[in-house]
Amino acid sequence: MSKIRYFLFSLPVLAALTLIFLSSGTSSSADISMEADGYLQGDEAIKQDIRLPLLPDSISFAGEKTPLQYFDVREALHRELTSLCYLHGTMLYILRLDGRYGATIKRVLREEGIPEDFYYLCVTESMLQPLVSPANAAGYWQFLAATGREYGLVVNAEIDERYHIEKSTRAAAAYLKKAYEEFGTWTLAAASYNTGIKNVKDRIQIQSLNDYYEMQFVEETSRYVFRILAHKLIMTNPADYGFIIRADELFPELEYKEVTVSGSIDNWSVFAVEHNTNFKMLKMYNQWIRSNKLDNTQRKSYIVQVPAEGFRER
Repeated sequence: MSKIRYFLFSLPVLAALTLIFLSSGTSSSADISMEADGYLQGDEAIKQDIRLPLLPDSISFAGEKTPLQYFDVREALHRELTSLCYLHGTMLYILRLDGRYGATIKRVLREEGIPEDFYYLCVTESMLQPLVSPANAAGYWQFLAATGREYGLVVNAEIDERYHIEKSTRAAAAYLKKAYEEFGTWTLAAASYNTGIKNVKDRIQIQSLNDYYEMQFVEETSRYVFRILAHKLIMTNPADYGFIIRADELFPELEYKEVTVSGSIDNWSVFAVEHNTNFKMLKMYNQWIRSNKLDNTQRKSYIVQVPAEGFRER
């Protein structure tokens, strides 16, 4: 009798286990099928459209053609282009900042006789933001303090013109002219901005080459010009790479009045109030102001941009 009860009790248990096993097997097969298809169904659906961006048929930097016929050049450009295309938030912010600073930087480059493509070098260096690197390079063109001073910028605790859009662009132009005179190509001039003129000269001598795309550099420099080219591609034709941004979504150029300061300023906040604004806005318009005061013992003249609209309505 006990054996019969055990057998009868076991039948539903075995049936249940069989159903569990079969349903588990069916689920696994479906999962495998869905995984093979590259998507999940129902509530677990994940929709993505991740593709490699298309490379252009041709591209140049500062009038110098990029040799896309070489597989290593194509792969290097594709790497940087793919990386930037999937930095969605970063690239959208850069595109918006382009509306604020692009025209000014390009204008200064033209005035200095530097090809406009070097604007994208500035973008590569700082993303059009007043950043400081781990090596203490600072500002829109990422000058070290000593290099900034070498090219005529004031760099001290109160004033740091590495953060001055126009002055730092003219300093970068002076460097690039010197590099171009040394190497005879704008592409190597750009590479030297990353690794230094001496380093490029040494590599030219060792490798007996004078072509960036043929030369071996440390990884950062070997990627540098391709990152510049990738910025150029996206920022010239953002919609081609999935960045849809309307003209009214770009940050507008800042409107300002100019005030010349040739003496000392005891407190920039007081100065701001006297010009119908506040210190926060004064700093936004003049990133080169690095202190709350200006001793200005050498009595240099500085042009301060004051917001045209003054205080915002409360």
